[in-house]
Amino acid sequence: MLPIDNLLKVLRERHLAGRGSATSTELARLAGASPATAKRWLELLVRAEKVARAGQGRATRYAFVDAPEQNMLSDTPVPTSTGDTPTWSAASLSLRKFLASPLAARNPVTYQRRFVDDYQPNQTFLLTDSLANDLAAEGRLSGQQPAGTYARKVLEQLLVDLSWSSSRLEGNRYTLLATQELFSSGASKDDPDTVMLLNHKRAIEFLVDAVPQYGLTGSVIRNLHALLMQDLLMDTSALGAIREQVVNITDTVYVPTQIPLLLEEMFGLIIDKARLIKNPLEAAFFLWINFAYLQPFEDGNKRTSRLAANVPLMLYNCAPLSFLDVEPNDYASAMIGVYECLDVSMAADLFAWTYRRSLTKYAVVVASMGTPDPLRLRYRETLNEVIGQIVRDRRGLLEAMDTSRVTADSDPEFEDLLLSELQKLDANNCARYRLTMRATEAWIDAGRPR
Repeated sequence: MLPIDNLLKVLRERHLAGRGSATSTELARLAGASPATAKRWLELLVRAEKVARAGQGRATRYAFVDAPEQNMLSDTPVPTSTGDTPTWSAASLSLRKFLASPLAARNPVTYQRRFVDDYQPNQTFLLTDSLANDLAAEGRLSGQQPAGTYARKVLEQLLVDLSWSSSRLEGNRYTLLATQELFSSGASKDDPDTVMLLNHKRAIEFLVDAVPQYGLTGSVIRNLHALLMQDLLMDTSALGAIREQVVNITDTVYVPTQIPLLLEEMFGLIIDKARLIKNPLEAAFFLWINFAYLQPFEDGNKRTSRLAANVPLMLYNCAPLSFLDVEPNDYASAMIGVYECLDVSMAADLFAWTYRRSLTKYAVVVASMGTPDPLRLRYRETLNEVIGQIVRDRRGLLEAMDTSRVTADSDPEFEDLLLSELQKLDANNCARYRLTMRATEAWIDAGRPR
């Protein structure tokens, strides 16, 4: 047997045993070859379509390809279609087979900090470089506009889509239509499903306001968690706080680290590295995967990771990621693949598929809006400030304008625009002015004083 055949034999045996993909370093050790030689052999096997490759740099993993499946597979781990279901790569199929084995047949594992330590921004990648570039090009809003512009344009649709999709992945029983009705009515109930959805809505509104001002910071992510878990955690001191409690995850042999100092260190390191990533889609994927893997908070880690993934997209004016149509079982398998194997192949397939569905939907929403009004663009922040003072602080119109240093003399068109917006304002559209539904309804009930 030639040495390269021995390497292929190792991969085939792993595949048959359901053990999933492996790094070149692991395969070199198992095949008795040097790392450099193993990489050279693996490249030959990939070109011959006998082995599938996922990821880049130190995160690259390899999986055996069954001959009957070769027409479905490529060395790119991500589907290129936006069909009704994801197209799974060779590495994903191999990982799925491994995860189908009983829990008792899988070895318990805990957090591996090398997953973050070995990642070098803009040198190593979790997504393939070509895929991340393609997604960024497809999703970015044209023109030079302030951060968060895209998210603001589609905010009303995003609030429903992302809140419902993310909550559904947590077992929420609301339908999409019921979620729309909840947000439109402004009703408030004390059942957990309703609270979860309203918390998502408030958290998304927070991101749209905070990200352009503060960017990606630890405080932004901590506040994001606090909003998502408000009234859902018994201990309010746990909101936005790095956990000191033990957490366990069902249906996996992964046991998150229970060391607060390590959690704190890795939380900061994830944010620091994500801020250096130039490609917003790679940064979004990096945050989504790593916050879920670390489990830094007492609860709500996966929903925090999903919304946090939108921060780089907002900063670079890319279409938001709302996890449209993702099946809970697919999502769970993708996460467990990372937890137990540090294998991102299923997560990458799922991420690209659902992002393309999101950007297709929101591109249509943006296209339907036509050309933005130059006057509204010029006074967008001033409108937010003045309307907030009138509605929330109950200041008079002239006092609020004077505080914002805008007068009818300086621009008569602004006062006309302001009066028009105040007349149209109600609980169904108040989020664009950073107002709560409750404050808006109270102002309307008072007779719209100004």
